[in-house]
Amino acid sequence: MIWPSHGSNPQYLYEAMGLSLPAQYHDFSANINPLGPPPALKEKWQDLYQEIFTYPDPFATKLKKRIENQEQIPGQSILIGNGGAELITLVARMLTGKKVLLVQPTFSEYEKACRANKCEFLYHQLREPHFELKLDELRAKLVYADAIFLCNPNNPTGIQYSSSTIISLFEACEKENCLVILDEAFFDFLLEYDSFIPYINRFPNLLIIRSMTKMYSIPGIRLGYLVAQPAIVSELSELQSHWSTNTIALLAGELCLQNKTFIQETQNYISNERNRLFHFFKHQEYISSFSKVNFYLLQDPLLENQLPLFKFLLNHGIVPRHTMNFPGLDGRWLRFAIKGVEENNHLMEVLTIWRHHH
Repeated sequence: MIWPSHGSNPQYLYEAMGLSLPAQYHDFSANINPLGPPPALKEKWQDLYQEIFTYPDPFATKLKKRIENQEQIPGQSILIGNGGAELITLVARMLTGKKVLLVQPTFSEYEKACRANKCEFLYHQLREPHFELKLDELRAKLVYADAIFLCNPNNPTGIQYSSSTIISLFEACEKENCLVILDEAFFDFLLEYDSFIPYINRFPNLLIIRSMTKMYSIPGIRLGYLVAQPAIVSELSELQSHWSTNTIALLAGELCLQNKTFIQETQNYISNERNRLFHFFKHQEYISSFSKVNFYLLQDPLLENQLPLFKFLLNHGIVPRHTMNFPGLDGRWLRFAIKGVEENNHLMEVLTIWRHHH
């Protein structure tokens, strides 16, 4: 069977599974902020419409200025992109033909983008259920790698690696002349987070990618940014297509970044719901990953393969993310986003029914 390779767009999943899409379903497969976009976007939507008549600023000056002030970095260290996906694609182009190390399980698009650019791959597999990142085990592989992709907090596990481990990784990679691409698509969901952005001054081999579509719930708009030393940023910007980030995205980005309380509300909400869900899983004897963000892995330990549970959930209008194309997970887990209170309640109800019958 052909598994859809991405979360969201449930119609393709039901089709692949030979099931018909129910009239009512909850999509737990896309890791988007359940609180929706910041209210300011709706309030200013008419103003944004006025701007579709103008070409976007190719230098994204105003949005960059906001990021400069917020992160205390110079503008020439920032590259604005059409979502994290475009930035990953640009990095992959820069790495054409190089050897890339992937720490798995991880977001499948790093490999897809690098494969399109004739890269060779090395893999480092983290062991379930703790998925610990042990630098000693990685070190030997860094000798052969030109670049390493690390997603932190990690997708699909939701696990946050310790700051000391990550800084040691920067140092080890610098010694081996290996680029570090740190994907922080979900960093702003973390209650405790030390920014790695100041380290770009110290490490010319460090690139940090940040998505703005997850926290601000705007995946349909596409916006993200990359931070690195100016030489890398200028190399990447030369590979970027002209007008790659549209006017609406740039303005939406400015509005989103003005909204500090929105992030705190989101973090508190996610943290409360996650505690509630994890308490339930433990009680019902499900196993979940030690996630610190807005999604997590789940498995029924009584099943060898989670496919029967997956189908059961789909039939009950709950759409999780399968893990067939996350190497090292191979379908032994399902990934769920943390949604609204009602959806999370519905999930718990359905998992209770499953537990009582199996």
